[in-house]
Amino acid sequence: MSQTPLSLSVIPGEPTSISCSSSQSLLHSDGNTYLSWYQQKPGQAPKLLIYQVSKHFSGVSDRFSGSGSGTEFTLRISRMEAKDAGVYYCITVPCKVNGPLPQWCSPEQKPPCLGGQAATCAAALGNSSSHCLRGSSCS
Repeated sequence: MSQTPLSLSVIPGEPTSISCSSSQSLLHSDGNTYLSWYQQKPGQAPKLLIYQVSKHFSGVSDRFSGSGSGTEFTLRISRMEAKDAGVYYCITVPCKVNGPLPQWCSPEQKPPCLGGQAATCAAALGNSSSHCLRGSSCS
């Protein structure tokens, strides 16, 4: 997975977009495309914004939108706000969002790579929280 641009400055109120490219199609055999976008702020776990290319996760502002198919995807922010500053990642994991918590992957799956960096993946089970952490082994 690769993203462009690697960094950008945006004037508040202006729109912006980030592109994500995969070396192979992300269309899953079940007909879904499991491409998600995350926002991470310093000292915080990544926050899920968009899953399955264009679906908003609960509570995410409609200023954020996702689009794309196959190997090319885009995250758009219609009106940038100061609070939107952070690191954005695209990630693909063949999992669905079930219930109120995002289920990144089942325990037997290998941890995914988050934005080209290592990540561990915690499954959302019951009322447990789940998030991906950078810095662990990844394959």
